Amino acid sequence: MQIQVSDEAARWYRKELDLQPGTYVRFFPRYSSGGGLHPGFSLGISVEEPRSPGLTEQSEEVTFYMEEQDLWYLKGYTLHVTYEESQDDISYIYEEEGAVN
Repeated sequence: MQIQVSDEAARWYRKELDLQPGTYVRFFPRYSSGGGLHPGFSLGISVEEPRSPGLTEQSEEVTFYMEEQDLWYLKGYTLHVTYEESQDDISYIYEEEGAVN
């Protein structure tokens, strides 16, 4: 279980959220009518300092993380956060651990 944020995605977050070096971005599961990895939940983000980080990834001087209490959402998966230039947006790709590319 891990989070991987591409440099391009981190730059997009820095630009869109006006983030400064040393900022923290939290990924968390939230109730949603849309689909994510688990029915009824999708991935939310917030700019806040961690309390009890379970996973962290640093890219472009920003720390991306998920709190220990939220790790159930990614159990058995790696979250790849990438930038889609054609849409000028972020993609979240969930790769099952042990999957062969």
